[in-house]
Amino acid sequence: MLKKIPHTYVIVFYLILLSAAMTWFIPGGAFERETVLVNGIEREIIKNDSFHYTESNPQTWQVFSAFFDGFVNTADIIVFILMIGGAFWIMNDSKAIDVGIHSFLQSSKKLERRKWIKKIGVDNLIFCLIMLIFSLFGAVFGMSEETIAFTIIFVPLAISMGYDSILGVSLCFVAAGLGFAGATLNPFTIGIAQGLSNLPLFSGIEYRFFCWVVLNIIGFTYILTYARKIKKDPTRSRVYKDDAIWRKKSNSHPDELKHFVPKQAWIVFIFTSLVLVAFSISHPISTLNIGNSSVSFPAMPVAAGAFIVFSLLSLRKTVHYFILNLLIFTIVFLIIGVMGYGWYVMEIATLFLAMGLASGISMGRKANELVKLFIDGAKDILSAAMIVGLAGGIIVVLENGKIIDTILFGLSETMSGLGKVSSVGMMYMIQNVLNVFIPSGSGKAALTMPMMSQFSDLIGISRQATVMAFQFGDGFTNMITPTSGVLIGVLGVAKVPYEKWFKWVAPLILILLIVGFLLLIPTVTMQLNGF
Repeated sequence: MLKKIPHTYVIVFYLILLSAAMTWFIPGGAFERETVLVNGIEREIIKNDSFHYTESNPQTWQVFSAFFDGFVNTADIIVFILMIGGAFWIMNDSKAIDVGIHSFLQSSKKLERRKWIKKIGVDNLIFCLIMLIFSLFGAVFGMSEETIAFTIIFVPLAISMGYDSILGVSLCFVAAGLGFAGATLNPFTIGIAQGLSNLPLFSGIEYRFFCWVVLNIIGFTYILTYARKIKKDPTRSRVYKDDAIWRKKSNSHPDELKHFVPKQAWIVFIFTSLVLVAFSISHPISTLNIGNSSVSFPAMPVAAGAFIVFSLLSLRKTVHYFILNLLIFTIVFLIIGVMGYGWYVMEIATLFLAMGLASGISMGRKANELVKLFIDGAKDILSAAMIVGLAGGIIVVLENGKIIDTILFGLSETMSGLGKVSSVGMMYMIQNVLNVFIPSGSGKAALTMPMMSQFSDLIGISRQATVMAFQFGDGFTNMITPTSGVLIGVLGVAKVPYEKWFKWVAPLILILLIVGFLLLIPTVTMQLNGF
């Protein structure tokens, strides 16, 4: 009889205990730090040759207080998840997403009439387009936390198409992760790492683009192969039983829904249009940053005008289409906000909350009903929010135990005396290991790049190769490490147990790790532009 796999909460607690045990055996240590200006932003970095051992601080009862500190440190993501859950619960109450998925599936069936599309496979074509978009988002502006919101959309879509929640997560989260790892213009990883290494911003983009294409081909192939297997026999899915709740939700019949347009929908339309017009007047020109380049154009007025036109068309049919229109333009304004105004989780959560409330009001829901729906949604997603806070406790124990800098120093010492290929491989391995303890890409860049880039000078390795080692080491393991709040949040929203996700994604991560090392070899053996 197989031993029952521990609950995700249990796994996280074991990791906290392991981290606490490490503080008893690994001596305390610290680097001195200084503040420097990187691409116009102040960053705290390590001073060279400043490591010194400090008094150890073994953790005991702190394994329990780490939960509190973990919740405090990840409060932004926790609140983000709760607000997203409440907002989408209000929207789901309208059945608008069900109507949208039903219409989408009906339209996709019509595409099968074309021979070349039927040969490729309509589903394959749709999945590739979705994943390509999210991979671009990950490569260009480092999409990460935003995938939590999209998971709520793509998991029901995948279930309705005859697949499973793992595929739904893959369409947005894994695709964005592939783009993040093979980033070409991501200012939060490449930009900071190159700035700290005194390299021209986003230089070497040609080889990075090649790597991005290779990683996407591998990742998309893995996902599509899995999708084909599940389509043939859905019961082969690791999460077939876990998906029962999603299948139950997708069994509604949108054709039976009454199509109507309450007067409240028109009120929401008028109010929202006035707000967007006001924003368009105050922000007539938006400058969207794409890597080191930027483009200025009237993004807000164009988006506001399109919203008004499509809202009028949708309101002529049914309120459900109007609510879908709200969702689509919420995503449009999210992209404008992130790329043009530096939005993060607070602004994004606020945007989705407004969308949820607008959806509920459009359906004629009263204030008390909206509150109840929001609470039900937050309650449904509470476990996902809690696991993010619990996972944050791992980092708290390691930081309070004063061993993160010691681990970094010890790993860097292992590179002494190695050849070029071995050295860049060791840097790559170090970044992968550190990603378990420091999931933040920008934080890890500030911590490691000042030292790694100068070490590369001593052994004759291009600083650009060091940045690539950081980029790959920071990217792949984000899709598997239990200390990543985004991963845990996505899995919680999708209701996919971590242990089952681990078993599914581990082979892909192993392949990507090997390919990542192979892609690093040319950076130290060939003359590449920008290296």
